[in-house]
Amino acid sequence: MSGKRKKSTARKTAGKAGRSAARRARKNWKGFSPAFITQLLLMVYDMIVVNAAYILALWLRFDCHFERIRRLYLNAWRGFTPYYTIICLTVFIALRLYRSIWRFASYAELSRIIVSSMITGSAHIILITIFFTRMPLTYYFFGALLQFLAIAAVRFSYRIVLLLLEARRMRSGQVKRVMIVGAGEAGRMILRDITHAGEIHERVVCMIDDDPAKRGKYVDGIRIAGGRNRIPDEAKTHRVDKIYLAIPSISAEDRKDIINIASRTSCEIKQLPGMYQMISGEVSVKDMKDVSVEDLLGREPIHADLSKVFEMINGKVVMVTGGGGSIGSELCRQIAEHSPRQLIIFDIYENSAYDIQLELREKYPDLDLVVLIGSVRDSRKIFQVFEEYRPHIVYHAAAHKHVPLMEDSPCEAVKNNAMGTYKTAYAAMVNGCERFVLISTDKAVRPTNIMGASKRLCEMIIQSFDYKIKRGRAADMPQLFTHMGVENADKDGTGSVFRQARTEFVAVRFGNVLGSNGSVIPVFKKQIEQGGPVTVTHPDIIRYFMTIPEAVSLVLTAGTYARGGEIFVLDMGSPVRIADLARNLIRLSGFKPDVDIMIEYTGLRPGEKLYEEKLMAEEGLARTENELIHIGKPIPFDIDVFLTQLGDLMNAAYRNDSDIRQQVAKVVTTYTPEDSYIPRSGGH
Repeated sequence: MSGKRKKSTARKTAGKAGRSAARRARKNWKGFSPAFITQLLLMVYDMIVVNAAYILALWLRFDCHFERIRRLYLNAWRGFTPYYTIICLTVFIALRLYRSIWRFASYAELSRIIVSSMITGSAHIILITIFFTRMPLTYYFFGALLQFLAIAAVRFSYRIVLLLLEARRMRSGQVKRVMIVGAGEAGRMILRDITHAGEIHERVVCMIDDDPAKRGKYVDGIRIAGGRNRIPDEAKTHRVDKIYLAIPSISAEDRKDIINIASRTSCEIKQLPGMYQMISGEVSVKDMKDVSVEDLLGREPIHADLSKVFEMINGKVVMVTGGGGSIGSELCRQIAEHSPRQLIIFDIYENSAYDIQLELREKYPDLDLVVLIGSVRDSRKIFQVFEEYRPHIVYHAAAHKHVPLMEDSPCEAVKNNAMGTYKTAYAAMVNGCERFVLISTDKAVRPTNIMGASKRLCEMIIQSFDYKIKRGRAADMPQLFTHMGVENADKDGTGSVFRQARTEFVAVRFGNVLGSNGSVIPVFKKQIEQGGPVTVTHPDIIRYFMTIPEAVSLVLTAGTYARGGEIFVLDMGSPVRIADLARNLIRLSGFKPDVDIMIEYTGLRPGEKLYEEKLMAEEGLARTENELIHIGKPIPFDIDVFLTQLGDLMNAAYRNDSDIRQQVAKVVTTYTPEDSYIPRSGGH
């Protein structure tokens, strides 16, 4: 019974397969592809016109009177027609006249038509003369000429109609006019992609290249108008809508210069991301990306060698405080790539912590990830975390960083930044942490605001811990938080926890990072979206900038050089004028600064400097293996006096003393507070 069912099933399957194949065959027979139908129609057309051209030439030879044509000539033409038809079709097929895409017909297709006409015309002269009779000279000449015109006309007419329609769409604004900067291989590929892609409603109207040998020449019919300085004039002359930068191998400085020049126009600007498309030979319009503000930094992207970072982090328990913030979250991403035994994210803000948790669990499903909500100001919580997880390495990124907000609430800056750092560092020391890396800022150098001064306090705290540990006096570090309920760290009373302290405390100082929370770029973009104005505090204010991934990779690298007590300083490149950054961002958004989007200068905010310094002049610089990472020589200060002052500062901060700035200035001697400052919100 089972065998019969199997045979029946097999017959049904075979029957279905046969019927399906028959349906496909009928479908293929009835539903020819458009390309096949076009080829077939062209062949039928050619069979007619190659012979009609010669009878027309004969008719013209006898003054357009058919009855005057000698029967000898008519018989010769009629007899040679089938042979000539076969000859023409063979030559046309051999020269791929039925394989070209005639909507993109160009010089190559025209040259093949000319060659085919010469071959078939010569064959006609020789064969009809030898095997039939000698025809009039005008028959040979006009026949070949008319055949060429008829063959070319039907093929190029499609192209001409499309060009006319495209010109009409361009006049109506439906087709964007494109300028390509770069007449090299990438530029040619972009040009051909635009030309051949029917779904792209664009047309290249001119090209730009700095090579003097290329100027005035043509690439596929498009003139190379000149060098980069011609961009604004040519954009105006050709009414350009888009500018494509197609020089993947260009240096960062030249890229910045070209983008700045192109930004003077109102055109949309796009560029190729890099060389990988050239290597694969796949350059197209879809590879073009918007020009980012990072391209205006005028330097090559920083690529740090993270091999030593892997050696340091691999198999270790790593903790990141403030792990949900801009710098902290990127630290978590790059640490997760280097196979830690466990990654602990500690943050007070649950939304950002949740976002990075979801991202890392999706990207690294095997990562042992712990996300904890808490504050570095909470002594009990921070001790509990260190006692339970025993992290080997801590990156301390938790901090209040907004200058104007901290000017309104200076006591909060001291509580969170300075005291939070002290509590976290103390917990790290007594719980056997190997390395503690503080994320600092260039605003700690000769600070004029309480945020920068509080970060300088953090650096001094790190230096104090290092000093005491190296001299075997870790027990001298005061437990500034005993009144908050934390038990004595030396639980057994022997002092062993302090004698065994070996934590290496270091700080890494850098400037502003592009795109971080609260940085100028997101603010400027939001203001532009709202139609302006874009607010800049001062026309001459400058800042050092680095991308978040660049800064974090250098922070991780600097951590590998730690021996304890260092302040690492990252090379941020040349400073950028904020007003220029705002203008370029307005141009990149397709608007004209001070015309479409106004720029307003609001004046320096309380505690804000015209420029930031990466290092105090007294500190000096020492080199590391990485030319982008330097070590500042710490400024000496009396550690014991500082620790006493720190206790007084803590008490003042928790009392919310109104003169907290003056008290900080006594500790951070390079801090110059504004004595006349009045908080806008009345807070501290």
